[in-house]
Amino acid sequence: MENQLAKSNEERTFQYQDSLPSLPVPLLEESLRKYLESVKPFANEEEYKKTEEIVHKFQNGIGEKLHQKLLERAKGKRNWLEEWWLNVAYLDVRIPSQLNVNFAGPAPHFEHYWPPKEGTQLERGSIILWHNLNYWQLLRKEKVPVHKVGNTPLDMNQFRMLFSTCKVPGITRDSIMNYFRTESEGRSPNHIVVLCRGRAFVFDVMHEGCLITPPELLRQLMYIHKKCHSAPDGPGIAALTSEERTRWAKAREYLIGLDPENLTLLEKVQSSLLVYSMEDSSPHVTPEDYSEITAAILIGDPTIRWGDKSYNLISFSNGVFGCNCDHAPFDAMVMVNVSYYVDEKILQNEGRWKGSEKVRDIPLPEELVFTVDEKVLNDINQAKAQYLREASDLQIAAYAFTSFGKKLTKKKMLHPDTFIQLALQLAYYRLHGHPGCCYETAMTRYFYHGRTETVRSCTAEAVRWCQSMQGPSTTLHERQQKMLEAFTKHNKMMKDCSTGKGFDRHLLGLSLIAKEEGLPVPELFTDPLFTKSGGGGNFVLSTSLIGYLRVQGVVVPMVHNGYGFFYHIRDDRL
Repeated sequence: MENQLAKSNEERTFQYQDSLPSLPVPLLEESLRKYLESVKPFANEEEYKKTEEIVHKFQNGIGEKLHQKLLERAKGKRNWLEEWWLNVAYLDVRIPSQLNVNFAGPAPHFEHYWPPKEGTQLERGSIILWHNLNYWQLLRKEKVPVHKVGNTPLDMNQFRMLFSTCKVPGITRDSIMNYFRTESEGRSPNHIVVLCRGRAFVFDVMHEGCLITPPELLRQLMYIHKKCHSAPDGPGIAALTSEERTRWAKAREYLIGLDPENLTLLEKVQSSLLVYSMEDSSPHVTPEDYSEITAAILIGDPTIRWGDKSYNLISFSNGVFGCNCDHAPFDAMVMVNVSYYVDEKILQNEGRWKGSEKVRDIPLPEELVFTVDEKVLNDINQAKAQYLREASDLQIAAYAFTSFGKKLTKKKMLHPDTFIQLALQLAYYRLHGHPGCCYETAMTRYFYHGRTETVRSCTAEAVRWCQSMQGPSTTLHERQQKMLEAFTKHNKMMKDCSTGKGFDRHLLGLSLIAKEEGLPVPELFTDPLFTKSGGGGNFVLSTSLIGYLRVQGVVVPMVHNGYGFFYHIRDDRL
């Protein structure tokens, strides 16, 4: 990364945005052929025949008309999906988003210089904050390297959404407020908000034109910590962000109506660089077992997380850290990058601050004191109860598999990600006795403002391989052949999806055109096999590769009876 940063003097983070290709609309015939292939593992002969008829009727009838309208829409936009996706996948969703939508994960620093140790929370916190603030400055100066595959630049727009970004609840649809500006664009907010024991504080991270240092940050954190530990807990306004969206929108309106000053305070939180949370708990963690820390970060205390914030940096009493982020404005790869950057810096500096200990005369943090009444306090209690009740239904396991990693799979000429996806299919098949419809994330960042596409990992080839692994009379050779067929199929799908030739987002576009035109829902989308194969967000297995770095993260399952399966791959472990 250091070398990349040095090289990036010539290149600016966002310089290729205007030259990226537009998101293409796939061919209708191709999308429908792929869709039919994907439902096969979940249908008997009769069901499949019926779906085949529905698809052909769609293709030669309403489907073609909708496709033409979609092509028209795409002519006028560089990304025909962007606004739709944001609304349908995130902003229109009414279920509580903090638990159901946010992604979260532990920072890997405890694996080297920062093992869990009481009494280190504040000092380590000042260092980790400082490295994060340096990353913020690199981004403002556009010195974060452009991501590339070979020489092809990828879309970097999501990096604008990391700092000073917040979702704001609405009665029927939320919105995203983004206050971040690069240096060439103008002023960007430079304050952070700290949440501790139900109270909120704010302070600027710049003083006399430069970033405040870790000893100066430490003084601010110590002041807040001491203040919160020598007085009763605050009301915990932040818990309202964990509520059902419309309920939170109404509670927010009431809060503003109670005292207009409350709006000023809410805007302070919304525009802050990030929210820094001070937890009192000390979750257990080892390099082999991330379960407890992951649960603490994903669930944790709702009074000290701002669920709508794009970046909550969370610190625990034993000096362990993590983040919890709203998923609407960006995907996890942004956070993976920041986490890796900070972890590398902590490694390079052996977990210490090696600069000046001098502390300048900086204004102390200011408390954000909201005006509340009985109704607000009641709303907060209700939000907490609802959140903890829902969270209690979640089981989290995060273990390291240490027998081998990508070194061995690559030696065997097997793609490490496909390897895990197929192992997952086999595990589900063994456990449940039938195939599991599966969503794997593919990234579409080759295109302007591209985000994701769905890879449906449960292919007919994968099922045939699973059956051969369970069949007592199949030979090793047969199993190997079927496995290699399943690998080839998965690799081809991943390539197609990344290059704009997936079909799930295309089908979503067609259904949304029908909705916008006031047309009845086409039969393709009401066919039971559409839902049974995962369509409409019904995937029993919701999965994603977090990457090949030391960074792990999770999201809750997509459906109540499902699994969320998130993994990162290292040379020697999975």
